[in-house]
Amino acid sequence: MELTENHRRYWRKNLNITAILLAIWFVVTFVVGYFARDLNFTFFGWPFSFWMGAQGSLIVYVIIIWFYAHYMGKLDQEHGVAEEE
Repeated sequence: MELTENHRRYWRKNLNITAILLAIWFVVTFVVGYFARDLNFTFFGWPFSFWMGAQGSLIVYVIIIWFYAHYMGKLDQEHGVAEEE
């Protein structure tokens, strides 16, 4: 099966947004967690390391999921591959 240029653009955009969101996930999960003790400042009244461990990371994960679903819905519409409702 030969891919059209439309399919290639769709797949390229999908891979790009996936790579960007995975990079954000990696930074939030490993980099911030690793350096959190060195980041000694108060964030919303709590130490930053505690806040990221208890709430911050989870909020970022939910935002990543929402953004990906929203972006892919728009991308599907743009390239004519959206599911019929």
